[in-house]
Amino acid sequence: MISEGPYSVVYEGSYKFKPVAIKVIQPDKTSAVSPERKQKFEREVAMLSRVTHDNIVKFIGAFLEPTMMIVTELMRGGTLQKYLWSIRPNSPHLKISITLALGISQAMEYLHANSILHRDLKPSNLLLTEDKKKIKLADFGLAREETMAEMTTEAGTYRWMAPELFSVDPLKLGVKKRYNRKVDVYSFSMVLWELLTNSTPFKGRNNVMVAYAAAMNLRPSMDNIPKDIAPLLESCWAEDPADRPEFVQITDFLVTFLRNICSTQTKPPKLFEIVFKSKSAADSPSADHLMNKSQEKDKKSRSPSRCFLSCFDDCFSYGFRDTSEV
Repeated sequence: MISEGPYSVVYEGSYKFKPVAIKVIQPDKTSAVSPERKQKFEREVAMLSRVTHDNIVKFIGAFLEPTMMIVTELMRGGTLQKYLWSIRPNSPHLKISITLALGISQAMEYLHANSILHRDLKPSNLLLTEDKKKIKLADFGLAREETMAEMTTEAGTYRWMAPELFSVDPLKLGVKKRYNRKVDVYSFSMVLWELLTNSTPFKGRNNVMVAYAAAMNLRPSMDNIPKDIAPLLESCWAEDPADRPEFVQITDFLVTFLRNICSTQTKPPKLFEIVFKSKSAADSPSADHLMNKSQEKDKKSRSPSRCFLSCFDDCFSYGFRDTSEV
């Protein structure tokens, strides 16, 4: 057994003589699973089977009888959450944090280009390779097609959930609201903040308090956040979803930021100044240009050039340091 949750257990197993991860839906007999859980399982299988990206866990197959199971590639590095816990009170080196954030952004950019919302982006749903150099998105149980129609609210986990997904007023079970892909951008901002600080967002507050704080536009502390990254965070967790950037813009910013780190430049990337200073990134001419570029590159499952990755790998060195050094 690798991990256990309220609705499933994940095991390491073998398929065609290769190690795999096997997610078994609880209870362990399909006939005893509720209709809602069956629907969620079917949606997760449907979503996983249609996505192929280097930063998304590879789907291998699924079983319905006698037990509902999903088989994926095995990520021996465990979850991002466990990795961060294992190195506390230290934080990952800035290069490591930004590299992992870039992998997450690329996965989300791919999903959004295919009109898929993940809706549960958080460290426990992000898996690492054994060498901790690559990160992959997993758990598509709450993922769904983006639509202009109303969708179920309070989908996700409160600490990483966008404020438009809940209300300070009590909501009836199953109530629906209109929201869009920008809920994932907000969740990404919380994960990025964790990568930079190795702290838990809204630590010490229960779910109700977290929801209220986010709805009141309260955000985690910006202390110890590198000054060149701070405006990106603030843009991604903006109260108005229209003010949050698209993942194509986040990806381009992170690539440029990493290049600057590798070349020992400290000046903020010019791309950042263009994209994130406007009230709404989508309204700026450069944002339109980036979106057009995104549409072209999405057809080719865009990623940073091999040249850049090779250059970055040369200067990439692992090590941890306290957040006070960042």
